[in-house]
Amino acid sequence: MKAGQVIIIGGGLAGCEAAWQLLRRGHTVHLYEMKPQKFSPAHKMENLAELVCSNSLKSNSLDNAPGLLKEEMRRLHSLIIDAADKTAVPAGSALAVDRILFAAEVENQLNRQKNFILHRSEVTEIPRDKLTIIATGPLTSDAMAQEISRLLGSSYLYFYDAIAPIVEADSINMDKVFWASRYDKGTPDYLNCPLSRKEYELFYQELLAGEKVAARDFEEARHFENCLPVEVLASRGLKSLAFGPMKPVGLIDPHTGVMPYAVVQLRKENSAGTLLNMVGFQTKLTWPEQRRIFRLIPGLENAEFARYGSIHRNTYINSPSLLSPSLQLKNNENIFFAGQITGVEGYTESAAMGLLAGLNAAFMIEGRILEPPPVKTAFGALLNYIISSEYADKFQPMNINFGLLNAFPAKKMKKKDRNSLLVNQALQFLNEWMTSQELI
Repeated sequence: MKAGQVIIIGGGLAGCEAAWQLLRRGHTVHLYEMKPQKFSPAHKMENLAELVCSNSLKSNSLDNAPGLLKEEMRRLHSLIIDAADKTAVPAGSALAVDRILFAAEVENQLNRQKNFILHRSEVTEIPRDKLTIIATGPLTSDAMAQEISRLLGSSYLYFYDAIAPIVEADSINMDKVFWASRYDKGTPDYLNCPLSRKEYELFYQELLAGEKVAARDFEEARHFENCLPVEVLASRGLKSLAFGPMKPVGLIDPHTGVMPYAVVQLRKENSAGTLLNMVGFQTKLTWPEQRRIFRLIPGLENAEFARYGSIHRNTYINSPSLLSPSLQLKNNENIFFAGQITGVEGYTESAAMGLLAGLNAAFMIEGRILEPPPVKTAFGALLNYIISSEYADKFQPMNINFGLLNAFPAKKMKKKDRNSLLVNQALQFLNEWMTSQELI
């Protein structure tokens, strides 16, 4: 097997995962990361693989699609999932991590590889004649975005993504809150702030009236449906939050013995539990308004915010019209795209596309062609979504979900049984594919 060199632009989850897959197969990787020379509006750490929004990679359970995707990635020797498993913090059935330990683990693993060369500098020109993986993510720098736009010969699509605040645990009034998971399933990993109807309605009104960060004049705000700012969701009606991120179902307040009218849940942000993330409270409120409005929540009257929520542009390309199943540009086989910029949404999904890009680049160097994973696997379903021509004129970012597998049983089944069938089928197809492609 001949070894080759690949340039990777972007040191996020997708770039690091692509690098790992190439390094595992003996190839040399030159990874370019602009931090700390330059930071995006949302990035703060110098490390590779920084988690910007939540510290959760979503469900780790094998009864749903996100959990299935993680299991498929484990079987394909994913660096990102391995690092997440090693740095996990309690979060019920979710895989949440200590983000500082997680980023350090990813970077340390890469730096131990002799064929890994890390360049701390911004790339503003894409080489057209060298094998290159573009994994600049949803926060692509302006200069790089312009270069990609020139490369593609088309304008970008974009929408806005919002970050949830992080609260210092010792500033919370523990006399008003309680630890529990819904229906007492598993361990009590969520700190619940209960609200009465009167408290909820006051909070709701202030949330709607609060001052928001304005978009720039030339940009149109387009939000991803599964990651709406909490105030945008609230604008849909008085009960939209009580049936959304503030739903109280499955939770009994031990102080009253009854289910509250609404709750705000917080989840551990780090191993020590000194920081808590406000679940589902991504926001574009100004920082002073966040401090004022979120302190209306019982237990958070004196809350200190280690990080306020913020808003940033999320950029992605029209992959169905631009990319082949190998994630290569249709008009330049030297250039691959990977990660969230391809139009997948979520940490795990981004890393998954990095994994596939890395494998495809490795196979190309080795004079082989990697067959796409079966569409009845989570990998194949997600890939099929972003390269299928049927979505080209209505393409929007997508999380992994069982609907993408297009493999629901013909007969009616209980949801649990159906999901179990889909998972078992997907893993069987994955194993067969890995064997046929000599990836075991």
